[in-house]
Amino acid sequence: MRFRRKLTTRTNVELIPLIDVVFQLVVFFMVSTTFILTPGISLILPRSETSEPVVMTKLVITVVSRDELYLNKERYDIPGLNERLGSITAEEREEVRTVVIEGDETVSYKLMVEVLDVLRKNGFRGVNLRTKENELG
Repeated sequence: MRFRRKLTTRTNVELIPLIDVVFQLVVFFMVSTTFILTPGISLILPRSETSEPVVMTKLVITVVSRDELYLNKERYDIPGLNERLGSITAEEREEVRTVVIEGDETVSYKLMVEVLDVLRKNGFRGVNLRTKENELG
């Protein structure tokens, strides 16, 4: 006696699971990508022929004047910046490996040294100065 097979082969492709997987990948990459926005002040960065690209960090200090310093988007003066950096815990300090300092080309050397002193007093050792690349030609 011969039995008939009730199962039939399906030849169509199921797109619903594929769409679900692609959607989950899109959501994963959107959530895992971080964007760090710096304050919207216009700076004329100094040019450098030997500048190298650096990875943006969680701490970006923008130097405009002695009374106008930005830690990411928050505005401080020198004593306020010192107080704010002092309130960062040791664990958070370890997580932030480097600090990026950006300043207008008219900012004095003395002010930059003061900002570097504040960083050093609060235990930050890795500092990068942001510059604009020199165009060749």
